Amino acid sequence: MTQRWIWALLILWSATSAWGADGPSDDQAVREVREIVKHIQARYEKTKDLQADFLQKTKIEGFERPVISSGKVYLKKPGRLRWDYLEPANEQIYVIQDNVKVYVPEHKQVLVGKLTQMAASQAPLELLQGVGKLEESFDIQPVAGKERGTGGVRLIALYPKSQEQESTRNLQKIVVEVFPKTYFLRTVSLHEISGNVATFEFSELKPNGGLANEVFDFKTPSDVEVVKAPVLNGP
Repeated sequence: MTQRWIWALLILWSATSAWGADGPSDDQAVREVREIVKHIQARYEKTKDLQADFLQKTKIEGFERPVISSGKVYLKKPGRLRWDYLEPANEQIYVIQDNVKVYVPEHKQVLVGKLTQMAASQAPLELLQGVGKLEESFDIQPVAGKERGTGGVRLIALYPKSQEQESTRNLQKIVVEVFPKTYFLRTVSLHEISGNVATFEFSELKPNGGLANEVFDFKTPSDVEVVKAPVLNGP
């Protein structure tokens, strides 16, 4: 489940250059979304690397209290990602191009595999490399209703066009909020068909800090077990 949410977030972090808006009859809302998209595109085109803190709240259908996790995320173009869960448990996810390593210190285990094979689709790799087109996978619309994000900026909803790919099979929609001045992603909420909702809130964003490649290089400890990740079948 964790890995599926990571693939969905890769779509948002890495494929902003193709955003558009279709569908709603509210012309003003559509114009606002298109303007937000232009700002997002301009911001991310200038971003070579980025690090941030995140707080994840996962509401599971049937449970009263959400599951709360936190940690740090690091990105570097092209094709490098590191996602560290620090609380309540330690888990590290490293992605370099098509190679993935998931390290769980508590279990003394490293899961290794290919991004495309683990996601049952070529799309996550393309998106991480920045060459995918978000509009090919999602209908992008203003969020219905009067709810707005921080600073009154309109929220954006992404609806998957197909449920056939593993990365979007259980996804109903993604709701995106941006920071009003910088247009970096502030919150991303992944709504599953089951009713589960995972919300990621980003803070302490530090763009273009000159992250070294070594930040994304995982050296396997000698006392851990290396396990090959299962290959998911494509549609």
